[in-house]
Amino acid sequence: MMRKAISGMTAVMCLALPLLAEAGDTIGKIRKTQTLVIGIRETAPFSYTDENKQPLGYSVDLCLKVAEAIKKELKMPAMKIQFFPVDSATRFSALLEDKIDLECGSTTNNAERRKKVAFTIPHFFSSVRALVKADSGIKNWPQLRNRTVVTTKSTTTVKLLNDRNDTSSLNIKLVEGNSDQDSFKMVEEGKADAFPMDDVLLYSLRAESKAPTSFAIVGDPLSIEPYSIMMRKDDPAFKKIVDNEMLRLIHDNEIYRIYEKWFTKPIPPKNINMNMSMGFLLRDSLRFPTDQVAD
Repeated sequence: MMRKAISGMTAVMCLALPLLAEAGDTIGKIRKTQTLVIGIRETAPFSYTDENKQPLGYSVDLCLKVAEAIKKELKMPAMKIQFFPVDSATRFSALLEDKIDLECGSTTNNAERRKKVAFTIPHFFSSVRALVKADSGIKNWPQLRNRTVVTTKSTTTVKLLNDRNDTSSLNIKLVEGNSDQDSFKMVEEGKADAFPMDDVLLYSLRAESKAPTSFAIVGDPLSIEPYSIMMRKDDPAFKKIVDNEMLRLIHDNEIYRIYEKWFTKPIPPKNINMNMSMGFLLRDSLRFPTDQVAD
């Protein structure tokens, strides 16, 4: 059944193009520079750096698997891997300006973004909720009326909050942090009453804080956010390599082992265990993998 599902999905995703026929700019760039550049941002446990500034995380592990597949397909065993730091705003410009070839973090794959960039099969699904002080009394969105709310700039949450603000007349004051860490710090310091964002990122930030029990994650989910590896659009030869490796990871059950490593076991640097079993949305999506989601 899995083989049939993957075979069918391969056709749907147009992965049957002859390998490297009319090689796209990314492949030409990699051949010229002998280097694959991976963009990462600080969004643990998906991508972050350890005390030695070495990149690690769930998305990073998946991208390293993709990098090995690229080496093999291009017959470039000496291909180097370079990591390039990006944030929520610069990740798109870095990709479009050829500063990076893949973006590996917690970027939402949706129809609007697919007009400008390309994504592979999602490797995670999260929902948007809000982080607040545990003693704030805030339990759901209506209680944010006339409050200051922070979220991270250039994320899909900005539009969600503006839409909720308009439809529910919440009269919230929306401010934007430069990073998830900056947004969290504003709640921590009392400069904002709530930080709406993808719940898995909020759980990670709370777990890494000095006083995790001082914060609560509340609210009905505003949306479902599928995370995918991002690459340049209209580059079918390169995308085929990425998609095929994701399909292999799914077919060989390797993605499940990588998921368990980062979400059900202690992870560095503080040996925090997220205790997040794979959700039904991700598990079901992996049965019929597609890059066309969140339409």
